[in-house]
Amino acid sequence: MTQLALVIDLNVCVGCHACVTSCKEWNTSGVSGPLADDRPYDKDPTGTFFNRVQTFEVGTYPDTQTVHFPKSCLHCENPPCVPVCPTGASYKRKEDGLVLVDHDKCIGCKYCAWACPYGVRELDAHEKVMGKCTLCVDRIDNAALPEAERKPACVLACPTNARLFGDIHDPDSAVSAAIRENAGYQLMPEWGTRPANHYLPRRRTKLKIHADELERADNPLRIDGLVPKVPVQAPSLDDVTSW
Repeated sequence: MTQLALVIDLNVCVGCHACVTSCKEWNTSGVSGPLADDRPYDKDPTGTFFNRVQTFEVGTYPDTQTVHFPKSCLHCENPPCVPVCPTGASYKRKEDGLVLVDHDKCIGCKYCAWACPYGVRELDAHEKVMGKCTLCVDRIDNAALPEAERKPACVLACPTNARLFGDIHDPDSAVSAAIRENAGYQLMPEWGTRPANHYLPRRRTKLKIHADELERADNPLRIDGLVPKVPVQAPSLDDVTSW
């Protein structure tokens, strides 16, 4: 059986959020839209997003790295969100394995969101129905689009090609090869949900940092070994120096 999915390469994701904005742009005007977007430029912005990028730091200073971790619906092969839905609004499509929501049946009870261990379902504050990544089903099913464009918006927008799309059950597909050759893994497999989306791990390069590299060698205030103490009322360097 076909199982469409994303494979995300954490080694080349730069956290630019192009996938987030392209997802929002496409889906707010597509079959899943409109997506709520309240007070986007105020102190307390809120809105519905099908794709988010979480950024965090790992390691101990000075040997640290920044990790950008995109996360959306993983289109599990054993999705816990489907059996808990009291109306049958959440379902898994047989022909390609996509997990979708029928908005005409959804009553906004949030059972599916509570059942999802990944926290990737969002109740739209305006529409009062559950939203999630559909892998841009209205793009990949649109026969009017050129074959090269029948992919999720996030895949087309990624500037570093960190996102791959295809059938993970086809051993000859690009996504299967990427998983096989780069030790691709599933997120939280211990839950038994069998996520279809996979991640390719970061390939760390060992960095040796010397103590003298932690301080600027070209600091002009330390050339003579003395840091001048300027009186508070004295003119600033901008007043007396010609740069």
